[in-house]
Amino acid sequence: MSSERPTANRQTPRLSVNDLTVRFGGLTAVDAVSFEVGHGEVVALIGPNGAGKTTVFNAVCALVRGEGEILLDGAPAPRRTAQLAGRRVARTLQGLGLFAGLSVRENVAVPVAREADAATRVAQQLERLDLAVVADRPVAALAYPDRKRVALARALVTDPRLLLLDEPAGGLGVDDIDGLAETVRVVAEGGCSVLLVEHHVDFVMGVADRIVVLDFGKVIASGTPAEIQGDPRVEEAYLGVQVAS
Repeated sequence: MSSERPTANRQTPRLSVNDLTVRFGGLTAVDAVSFEVGHGEVVALIGPNGAGKTTVFNAVCALVRGEGEILLDGAPAPRRTAQLAGRRVARTLQGLGLFAGLSVRENVAVPVAREADAATRVAQQLERLDLAVVADRPVAALAYPDRKRVALARALVTDPRLLLLDEPAGGLGVDDIDGLAETVRVVAEGGCSVLLVEHHVDFVMGVADRIVVLDFGKVIASGTPAEIQGDPRVEEAYLGVQVAS
């Protein structure tokens, strides 16, 4: 990452996850997980399949409940997903959740349709993500990478303080991943914090300020990309079989 990235304000983290534990019946999917996301910081959750990263993400999104504490800007996080927008939290999910019968422009406008400056905000995001040329096409006619950019534009149009990304690089080619990485960096440089769950390790290493590694529901390592790559516990659990030599 560039040394010009602003230092996150850690006095009051944008997101604090403290001793989060989530159980499904007799299975402990997440076991006392703690981490923070500072202002303008990109934090990635990685780990092998079944490590618990999606469950942590869903808990932050208020899709599942657990024990422990989740704070947004120092205050308890909403317990309902519908309340996240009121706290300036936006998210994208693997399923995208786009309206196939609507145009790109109409999909991006959904969260801000009642705002007086909706048209301007939508236009800005369409331009930012190179979607202006397809703005009036039905989203169902777009290729998958373009639909993913529509979903991201719809999240960003709300001007979030915290952006939650669930496997944003999944299904993308090299050029699209590079473009996504640049967008995430620009978003963070503007002060928005980013928490992402991702399997594409090379993307994570290039975009994240800090990485939290989970295995069997527990944090086994946390640090900068350089620190994570040199951690033997991470290599054994995950990176050794995932990162190309």
